[in-house]
Amino acid sequence: MTIDQASVVRALPLVMGIVNVTPDSFSDGGRYLTTEVAVAHGLELLAEGASILDVGGESTRPGASLVSVDEEIRRVVPVIEQLAPHGRVSIDTRKPEVARAAVAAGATLINDVSAQLWPVAADLGVGWVAMHMQGEPATMQLDPVYDDVVDEVCAFLAQRAGEAEKAGVSEIWVDPGFGFGKTLQHNLTLLAQLDRVVSLGWPVLVGTSRKGMLGRILADSDGVADPVDPDDRLAGSIASEVWAMHRGAAMIRAHDVRAAIQAAKVVAA
Repeated sequence: MTIDQASVVRALPLVMGIVNVTPDSFSDGGRYLTTEVAVAHGLELLAEGASILDVGGESTRPGASLVSVDEEIRRVVPVIEQLAPHGRVSIDTRKPEVARAAVAAGATLINDVSAQLWPVAADLGVGWVAMHMQGEPATMQLDPVYDDVVDEVCAFLAQRAGEAEKAGVSEIWVDPGFGFGKTLQHNLTLLAQLDRVVSLGWPVLVGTSRKGMLGRILADSDGVADPVDPDDRLAGSIASEVWAMHRGAAMIRAHDVRAAIQAAKVVAA
């Protein structure tokens, strides 16, 4: 691990607040679709203690449809321009054109579910998150298969992060990609063995907040057939986030920032 990478790992795990400027995200789609409402939400998350705001203009939930480059830029750039003076902003995208427009607007981290944009991060001198995803959002949950999910995710992340390091990216994060081309058991195995991802040497970002894996677990525990609604997954989110922090995650990507920060303080103490 380089000095620059070590500097982003702190005793208190960081919390990345989610600002989805989308009509179809799985949990909060449509709630923050206008620039004014999205900016107000971002400022609220900063006030709650978020270390960084992750602004996204294209849903990557299972089965999500593609958004054009122009539309994605239209959604995110005005929001980033207004939030960047108040706190650090990342852009959640897999399109190089959107990443470049977002950085020009003030973003300093590219949160990349495709794990392909390290050349853009290197060129622009910003941080980069490499996330593992099997397949594409539209089809990734149809039939995900692994021989050993932890080995394969670790190998993929090490390869992509290594390429980014060679290209000169100084701030590199890795994300195992919970819910991105993985069954419930794959997700649970990754969570149980998250220390193996941490041992790769790059700071680890974990996003389990309100995800379907929690909805299914909570439904089973409540004796009901249908997954628990995303808005009713706070306890499950915090439980999974606390476990991830305890296993070495350096940052948590969360919808419920205040609760996640309270959990991080307890873990750090």
